[in-house]
Parts: sequence; C-alpha cells; structure tokens
Amino acid sequence: MRFLLLASLFLGSAAMGSDMVIFGGTPSGLIAAISAAREGASVTVIEPTKWIGGMVTGGLAKSDLGKPETIGGYTKEFFEKAAERYQGKFLWYAEPHANMEAYQALLAEAKVTVITGRHLKSVAREGASIVSLTTDDGVVHGAKVFIDASYEGDLMARGGVSYIVGRESRDQYGEPLAGFMPMPVRPRTNEVMASDCACVGGSGPHYIHGTPCAISARDEQGRLLFGINEAKAGPGSADKLTQSYNFRVIVTKRTDIRLPFPKPVHYDASHYDLLLRLIQAYPMVKFGRLVHLGEIANGKFDLNAQGLFSTDYPGANFDYPDGDEATRARIWQDHVDYVQGFLWFLGNDARVPQSLRDEVNQWGLCSDEFADNDHWPYALYVRDGRRMVGDYVMKQQDMQKDIHKPDSVGMGSFVIDCHIVQRIVTSDGKVTDEGSFQDAPTKPYQIPYRSLTPKPSECTNLLVPVCLSASHIACCSLRMEPVYMALGQASGVAAAMAVTAGSSVQAIDIAKLQARLREQKAVLELKGAVSASDFKGIVQDDEEAVFTGTWTTSSFGDPIEGSARHDGNTDKGHLTATFTVKVPADGDYEVRLAYPASANRASNVPVTINHADGSKVVTVNEKQAPALDKHFTSLGHYRFTAAKPAVITLSNTGTDGFVAVDAVQLLEVER
Repeated sequence: MRFLLLASLFLGSAAMGSDMVIFGGTPSGLIAAISAAREGASVTVIEPTKWIGGMVTGGLAKSDLGKPETIGGYTKEFFEKAAERYQGKFLWYAEPHANMEAYQALLAEAKVTVITGRHLKSVAREGASIVSLTTDDGVVHGAKVFIDASYEGDLMARGGVSYIVGRESRDQYGEPLAGFMPMPVRPRTNEVMASDCACVGGSGPHYIHGTPCAISARDEQGRLLFGINEAKAGPGSADKLTQSYNFRVIVTKRTDIRLPFPKPVHYDASHYDLLLRLIQAYPMVKFGRLVHLGEIANGKFDLNAQGLFSTDYPGANFDYPDGDEATRARIWQDHVDYVQGFLWFLGNDARVPQSLRDEVNQWGLCSDEFADNDHWPYALYVRDGRRMVGDYVMKQQDMQKDIHKPDSVGMGSFVIDCHIVQRIVTSDGKVTDEGSFQDAPTKPYQIPYRSLTPKPSECTNLLVPVCLSASHIACCSLRMEPVYMALGQASGVAAAMAVTAGSSVQAIDIAKLQARLREQKAVLELKGAVSASDFKGIVQDDEEAVFTGTWTTSSFGDPIEGSARHDGNTDKGHLTATFTVKVPADGDYEVRLAYPASANRASNVPVTINHADGSKVVTVNEKQAPALDKHFTSLGHYRFTAAKPAVITLSNTGTDGFVAVDAVQLLEVER
C-alpha cells in the first residue's frame, strides 16, 4: 500500500518536459533516476508493471555479486539502506519488501516522479534524437535525454537503435563459448547428482550442467517428452534463441508465515514427465538438488533453478524479447503456471517418492512477501532480452583478457553464467541440455561508457545500461543486478551532464564523468589487484591451463588475476589441470605452484612435472599457505629446453579435500 500511495503522489507531478525520462523502473533505472536527480535534473521514471524495482524487489533477493570489492557508489548505498534493519547482517541479501522500502525512500528523497502500469506506445524522433515517447494512456513525455533501463529494450528498439536477439556465432567475435553448444550426457556416478546432499543455503556444490545420466527423451509411443526439441544446428552456430527464464520464488520453512505452494491455474502433469524420470533415476534425490536455495534474511530463501530440470523453463521464452504485449503476457502466465506446477508436482504427485513430497511440503511461500500479488514474485526473470549493437560491443575477451578500458564507468566480476537455452534429443535418443555453462572464469573487468551509448548516427540522446552493447556471452556475466545498478548510476550522471552541456551523450567529457563517479564512491577500477605481471619469471594463470572435467571458478583468497579454480571436492580421479609453458632458453628453472589455501583443501595434491630429464610427481599440501611471494610454493628445480615445453599437471586423484589451482611460475636458476 505504501508504494501505491507513493506512486499516486508522484503521478500527480508526471508531465511533459522533464530533463530526463527513464523507461524501466528496474534497479538500474531507479539508481539512474536517483543519481540524475541528485545532480539537479528533473526525472520521470515510467515502469510498465505495477511495481518498481524489477528483480531486486520482485524475487531475486540472493544477489550474485562476483567480487564485492567491485560494487560501490549508489549501488552499495542502496544495499546498505535495505539491510539497516538487520543490525549489520544480510548486506546484499535483504528481504524483497525491505528492498522495496529502500527504493521508495531513496526516490522520495530525490523527488523522482514515478509512473507505474504504463506501457510504451510510440516514440517520436527528430533527426538522430528522440523527442518524446507516448504511453498507452496517450500521455506524451518529452525530455532532453532518455534512458532505456528496461530488461527488454523497448525504448531502444522503437527509437531506431540497432540491436540483436539471441546468440552470435562462435566466429563473429572470436568467442569460444558462443553459439549452439550441447552439453554432455554424463556417465552416472555418485558425485554427478550428489543425491544425498541437501545443499540448502548455498552450503553445498552447485548442480553441474549437463544431464547427470542417460535418460530417454521419448515416451512409449516414441514422441518427444514435453520441453524437448529436435536440434539440427552445428556447434558454434548463431540463432535467435535466449537462455531460459524463471521466477525467483521466496520460500520459507517458518510455520508462522508459511503458505502452501499453490496449484497453478493451468496444470498439466505431463509437463513434468522428464522431471519424474530424473527422480526415478535418483530416488533419494533431495529438494535442495532440484532447486538452489539461497538464504536471505529472517529465515527466508531465494529459490532458483539448478540442473537439468528445475524452475527454469527452457524453450518457452524465445518469442518474448521482440514480442508484443499480448505475446509477453501469454509467456509470462505460462511461466507462472510452469514454475507453480513444478512445485505442486513435487509436493503432490503420487509418483514422487513420499520422502521427497514430505520435504517439499515443509517449504512454502511467505505470507509477508508480495501480498498484493497472491504472494507470488512480481518479476519474471528476463535473463536475456534485446542487446544493443552500439559504439562498442563487449565480448568474451573483454572479461577474461582485455579487461582494462580507458572510459570505464563500472566493473563486473561474475563468472560467465548461462542457464539452459533448450533441452534437445541426442543422436542416440537421450536428452541433454544445450547452451548452458557456469564455470567460465572472468577477471574483474572494466565496462566502457561506449557500451552504454548507441552509434551517434542512430541516436544522440539515449543511454542503455541494461540491454547494453554486448554479445550473448559477455551478457552472461554482465547481467547481474549490481552491475546494472552501477551502470544506471553512470547513465544518470552522464545524462545530467549532457542536459547541462546541451550536448549529445556521446560527446560528454568522460574524464569529468569518471571523476564525478569516483566522488560518489563508484568503483571504476580495483586498486592493488594481483596480476601475473607483478611476478618475476614466467607466470601462467589458470585461464591459460587446459582443464579436464568440471572445475569451479572462485575469487576466494585474493587469487592472481582475480580468480582461481577448484574441483568442488567431487569426481575424484577424473579432473586435471595442465599448464604447458615454453621456456625462452635451455636451463634450470624453479617450478612454483599458486593456489588459495584453506582448511578444507586437500593435503595430498599430486602435481606431475614433465621436464627435459623425465618426470616427477610432487605432493602439495594445500592446507598450508604458500610462503613464496604470498602466492606460490616451490615444486623443485628442473632442467627444461626451449625445444620442449614444460608440462605441469595437477590432478585430484586420491585427494582428501578440495583441490585448488591458481597459476604456475617458472624462474630461471642463476648459476
């Protein structure tokens, strides 16, 4: 009710002629509005739904952060304000209604005009500028500068700016992860499904991508099960497909606020036949392996998808990004039915083991969240919408190698994480997921202002901080709400500068923008980050190693270049990391290994060094902190030749804990 009153008060002041109009009351749009208003601009925010705050108030309460050090400015101010009620706990992980109240307070303080429940009808242009937009109630909203902060990119698209929907080919930008990518059907092992692991609150390993065992894709009549497609594309090819959407459901076991999961309006048990086959393959599977339960404040959990069959709805969203209102409304309701049906099926279908049904029914919705929406989350998780093709397109290499940008206005650091695009049938009739990956590492990377601006020939007074100029692969890391919020702050300040100067958004003074953002405590670079170039000799980061099996990327322990990897303490005897290092000249070299030490690490990690005179296996105790340059431990001295590269292979065979790897170093030994 408080928000509705706030919206009504703001609506009274909504009128033509603001300095700035922001389409999309997402977290990015709201931070953009607050930052612009604090710079003295008059700002109107237009949000198509009934609620502001997008995913952060609409279900995604367990924020994906990457490295928290990359988050500052008004983004951190918001999260701190939302967490004030928790006495210093649950920074980043407040309840949705606390996030809503924090946004409302900040908007009211900044005197931002907010209009909800209004869709975009049309956009008027003069030359290369947007003059106004008209909403579905016929009101015309003029402004000097516009920001499209929507998840879908509607203002950008209708404003005549180039964009793409779907996936680029592997060759278009030279991205190894791009395009059509089937995942493997894995041999059945205890570690693959870890069916006895509850994994609640993020305490266990994430469910790995790919099918955990061979499951037939067809029913007894030879028809494909619901949600499985034929796929004829070649590896790495482009298409118009997007990664799956879902709802981030807030759940609890607290009996004082727990409500039973509702049966959807449109329920079809056959939609979960594949889920049933997965359960039958692992009859002891726990609820916490079919979903990911991330703990937030006050005994609540943010329920997200993980694995082959969960709350993600692969293949059901392909028409959404470019769809009209009716198409999107249909897809939205279909996702409500599907996710509610998933939870209902697990808790009520007699074919589900009683132990799993009982476990599921210990959980439920929260009576004090989303009370004006039947306690169901406000926001559909649109992970993939349109993406602008602007002044600079962010690509995979921009978050792994070319991480520095002279016009940086924010930072990202999360792994390149793509949920299932579609489920497909393999040549031998099994099912597997396609397009999903989670463990592609990144380094903390800078995001250029050029990726927020359209090409000057297309539009000179529009900024796009959410559907920014990025490839599908780059967007898989960029698409985190704290990143969008940081880019919203940069967009709001930049837009205010353009209004003041009477210039295009492309022509503002970038140095002044960066200086202003730093004054506001935004993070544009990480000072003191450890780089491979900080060390003597030859240093090869884990990014340059060849890995077999599934390794998990982590930023724990101040690793070199921002990330290291570990084996998840699973699949023992099957995972290796191999560094192939070419030395410049024949000679004796000291070989060193970098790893982030921890009490849960293995004490007996075998490392094989292949050298000019043969090979040697050295056992490393990763519980002990490396003593050399605070990162490395010595593996001994060996002779290498320029004609034959050094090969250092780390394995998890027979290890008694987590196996981690960060880098190797070769130092020539002076005689």
